[in-house]
Amino acid sequence: MIVKEELLSKLRRYFDLNLYEVKLWAALLSRGVSTAGELSDIADVPRSRSYDVLESLEKKGFVVMKLGKPIKYIAIPPSEVVDRVKKNMHNEAQEKVKRLDGIKTSPLLVELESLHTNGISLVDPSELSGCLRGRNNIYNHLDLLIKDAKKSVNIMTSDKGFIRKVEGLRANLEVAKKRGVKVRIAAPLNKENKVFADSLKGLAEVKHNDKVKSRFVTVDSKDLVFMMLNDQEVHPSYDLGVWVKTPYFATAMDQMFTDSWNKK
Repeated sequence: MIVKEELLSKLRRYFDLNLYEVKLWAALLSRGVSTAGELSDIADVPRSRSYDVLESLEKKGFVVMKLGKPIKYIAIPPSEVVDRVKKNMHNEAQEKVKRLDGIKTSPLLVELESLHTNGISLVDPSELSGCLRGRNNIYNHLDLLIKDAKKSVNIMTSDKGFIRKVEGLRANLEVAKKRGVKVRIAAPLNKENKVFADSLKGLAEVKHNDKVKSRFVTVDSKDLVFMMLNDQEVHPSYDLGVWVKTPYFATAMDQMFTDSWNKK
């Protein structure tokens, strides 16, 4: 049996299996029922590993061991395997989330926070900067900064970026607003994003801006995240942001934001 490398690669990615597992599973699917030795020869997997790998597949719900001698294995229908894998992944994810939630109220988090606080206190402010690769990472860091905001959040963005930020940052902006944080957003407003602008009434001040073509966010005039690329010309996974903790630079960007904001 010859299975294309492309198929094996897809199976590994979708079902979270190693190379020996996908080879033996594909071999068993092609036979329906078979012994470990036969599958080893078909899949080109060392016999010394076949039993361990098939046992792993059995535990994961991909195969069933047939009673009798010699020991044979039966392939589970792929549609059933998909359901089983999905259920297992869901259960594992819930268990991991539960463990992480437990950390929030444990001494471990206190210890970790202490390590971080002590570590940060030793860092020169000029060292607190970083490169944020990919739009997901950029938004995750913006979320982090907004969570700690105490006075102000200023956002200058594009028309599409305005929609993304309303959708992605709204929850933390609402919490920040309740703490008394002043939120201002400047962006090109049009028919497509007007409904998003209307939804921010009472949460943020929004103004039309099509003069300053830039994407940046300042928080408390201390933290600044600015995007290096035009979001209309870059794929989200290649978007690039730079975060710097510098009151000097952030205050200057706030001044530019305010100057643009006050222009009629």
